[in-house]
Amino acid sequence: MGQGIAELLASKGFDTYLLEKSIEDAQCALHHIELSLDKELSKWGITRAEKRATLSRVHITDDPTIMSDADFVIESVYECLQTKQQILELFDELSRPEVILASNTSTLSLTEIAAFTRRPDKVIGLHFVHPVPKIPLVEVVRGLKTSSETVKNVFDFLSYLELEGVEVYESPGFVTTRLITMLINEALYTLMEGVATATDIDRAMKFGFQFKVGPLEMADRFGLDSVLAAMERLYREFGDPKFRPCPILKKMVRAGQLGVKTEEGFFLYDEDGDRIEVNQEVVSG
Repeated sequence: MGQGIAELLASKGFDTYLLEKSIEDAQCALHHIELSLDKELSKWGITRAEKRATLSRVHITDDPTIMSDADFVIESVYECLQTKQQILELFDELSRPEVILASNTSTLSLTEIAAFTRRPDKVIGLHFVHPVPKIPLVEVVRGLKTSSETVKNVFDFLSYLELEGVEVYESPGFVTTRLITMLINEALYTLMEGVATATDIDRAMKFGFQFKVGPLEMADRFGLDSVLAAMERLYREFGDPKFRPCPILKKMVRAGQLGVKTEEGFFLYDEDGDRIEVNQEVVSG
């Protein structure tokens, strides 16, 4: 998600600093951004000049003090409240007082995250949807103390990026994560019950409802560990059995078959994340 956000911002003309835990991680992220741009280039979606321009605006680093020069900050680490709180607290110390701090959380409370900063009025949720450069939607999540000025400035920023902003109330999963995880989970139960194969479940949703990819391939691309984490948090927060993760999902995660990131999930993928069409499913009902 972080590299997708960086690619999007750089493609819109912004100098973007991609901060990672190590320079090796940052180099890996930059490599995947280049692969993403190469795919667009091969489809005539961009020109070589546009690819070069975008890459020239992505600056990688493992030095958090770069935050002192940032005009806008977006955090996009994994869904762990304590980790996000620590990161926002650090960015709060390093960034100028007027800078907005945005979190790309999909299931956590913005109010809890913002509580560890001295500027809760300038902390806001920006939940991008994967794949970020291709999906023109961002959920704008207001925490308890997020100011109206911050919300307005963010919507102005999204308009400049040609993104559709949707304001949502702070609630676990917001709109997109809550609904899509429910769809994925029901697809998993459908698979487990032997109603149809993984391939046919995805084909039914692709051709029946004009999905670009079916719910099982979608889960593979999100990362099955991320889907499981989201489902477990929704289950804890709401206490409703309808959010209980399907056993197949837990089985896959325990086996280390996490989807695209491990090249094996409900389907098989190559190192570039493209699905390998071998008429074979990794999991069946």
